[in-house]
Amino acid sequence: MTSSVWSIALLAGSGLVLFLYAVSRLALSLRHLAGERVKGLLDRFTKSVPAAILTGTIVTAVLDSSSVVIILAIALVSAGALPFRNSLGVVLGANIGTTISSQLFAFDLGQYAVVAMLPGLLLLSFSKKRAGRASGRALFCFGLLFFSLFLIGEAAAPLKDYRGVQAWLLKLENPVRGAGAGALLTLLIQSSSATLGMVIKLAAKGLVTLPAGIAVMLGAELGTCSDTLLATIGRGRAALKTGLFHLGFNAISITLGLLLIKPLTALVVLVAGHADIARQIAHAHVLFNVAGVLLFAPLVPLCQRLLDAWLPDQEQPVSAA
Repeated sequence: MTSSVWSIALLAGSGLVLFLYAVSRLALSLRHLAGERVKGLLDRFTKSVPAAILTGTIVTAVLDSSSVVIILAIALVSAGALPFRNSLGVVLGANIGTTISSQLFAFDLGQYAVVAMLPGLLLLSFSKKRAGRASGRALFCFGLLFFSLFLIGEAAAPLKDYRGVQAWLLKLENPVRGAGAGALLTLLIQSSSATLGMVIKLAAKGLVTLPAGIAVMLGAELGTCSDTLLATIGRGRAALKTGLFHLGFNAISITLGLLLIKPLTALVVLVAGHADIARQIAHAHVLFNVAGVLLFAPLVPLCQRLLDAWLPDQEQPVSAA
């Protein structure tokens, strides 16, 4: 039994390491491909809150990382290239854009990963242009993303035979316990996508129930705030206010989600129909994030005034004549 547990742990650990590598390299490759266009989009199409939300959603869906988009917004705010108020809409949009990942994870694409990995490897190896190599790297990492989730799922399958593991996973149905586990795991591995990916794969193997999956998803949303808060260090008050808005938005949304987890679960079952549990968790992620954005979007001006009053911009010192 011990050797079986070690085999499961090693295979799952390998899958997780590959996933984290694929996520980081994919985001980096897409950033290189997008280059200055992303900054231009954030500057040009964020003049109003709805436009900023839409831009944040699209850019996050393209870059496959809400953290990258929010950190980019923080950097632009710090540099004075993006007004603080405009960044709030981008933060809200990034929370919608990140749900694309969970929808993709719910597809069982791991066994077809070579369809993306092989062309990506060929481009990466033989392309003489930088853009071609970046495209190849992005394609390879996209395939690697799903292959790593496939490994995690295959590693988790034998856990059905361990009553202790099943009992512990059932305890995650407690909303606070499940959210705490999701937040802690996300803090440890610094990737909410990895947390969601693992939960979706565990659910697909029959190891995680829908209430437990939703609770862990809520916790992962909170854990992802650590990246953006770290990005505000040393960047001035405007950037700090953007990071604090992201934290406040997630904290309030998650609290409401935990309080209303039973109606949310019922709504997911109603919307998802006869979809499998993995797809239901992905739908829950979409419904929760979209509902949070709809709730907060009208409050952006109020949030801006509150944060400005709490952390007013520092006046520039007047130089002596």
